[in-house]
Amino acid sequence: MNIDKNPIKLDRQLLLLSIVIPCYNEEEVIHETIKRLNAVCETLDCQDVELIFVDDGSRDRTRAMLRELAVKDKRVRVIGFARNFGHQIAVTAGIDAAHGNAVVLIDADLQDPPEVINDMIEKWREGYDVVYGTRNIRLGESYFKRITARGFYRLLNRLSDVPIPLDTGDFRLMGREVTDTIRAMPERDRFVRGMVSWAGFKQIALPYQRAKRFAGESKYPLRKMLRFATDGILSFSTKPLQISISIGMFAAIAALSGIVYALYLRLFTNIWVEGWTALMIAVLFLGGVQLICVGILGEYVGRIYNETKNRPLYVVQEYVGFTEQEPLMSRSPVVNRP
Repeated sequence: MNIDKNPIKLDRQLLLLSIVIPCYNEEEVIHETIKRLNAVCETLDCQDVELIFVDDGSRDRTRAMLRELAVKDKRVRVIGFARNFGHQIAVTAGIDAAHGNAVVLIDADLQDPPEVINDMIEKWREGYDVVYGTRNIRLGESYFKRITARGFYRLLNRLSDVPIPLDTGDFRLMGREVTDTIRAMPERDRFVRGMVSWAGFKQIALPYQRAKRFAGESKYPLRKMLRFATDGILSFSTKPLQISISIGMFAAIAALSGIVYALYLRLFTNIWVEGWTALMIAVLFLGGVQLICVGILGEYVGRIYNETKNRPLYVVQEYVGFTEQEPLMSRSPVVNRP
């Protein structure tokens, strides 16, 4: 990333700050989240703030609680999905609906401290277009979660054609030019932090200490983590296809060696029946390699299929607290149910 040691402070007037908060089954933490965010809003040097909560098809009381908060707090806007579309889609919907000249992404679980937003704004005013939080300490996470996350980001950077910051989530501030660029990117299998890196602009890291979840449980079990990692790798790299070609070549060489060995046993020795073990190993090895390569190819083909269907990225059941009937940049059909 392009990081200047002595940036020049720009005259950036923060007319409206949009804070996007994706939510999924967060009834235990939502009141504390609002309390913390409102406390931070009172300290911000900006004209106005909007808090955009995107309810990703929650099955608990999260939606109802957000509706009540929107009535009491003029800052609160709510986007309610018709079903669960996933965290990255919820983030995208929030960006689509944001009207601010700067947008902050933060999760509702309070692992990313809202108090860091002030420091992000200061960096933005120094001239940076993206200020992304980098986790230097990760409290409340298991050793397995920390080591797999560390390995994922390093593997992703090795495979990706675009350098993606290490140990970085979606917690970040983006200027208007960046969010407009993200809106123009129509792909369905979204990896927002990679898309922001791909967009370029002037970016800087802001280290912070990641806290424990205030309440509730993680919304990223192992299955979703693996799916998320797959999206990150396949969305920003074709190297898995190149690797599958290399594996195929290696398998072909190994198979050729086995053929030579089998011919040698048949022509020059009388022990050729004993080659059954080597033959079975070769068949199983080649079959496994072929299945892996076909699986990688199938992932890319499946993504092409999803893109060609051209369905809406998400479906909004209701908007609450917006001054317009619906946000101008929405990519969704709306079923208005006040």
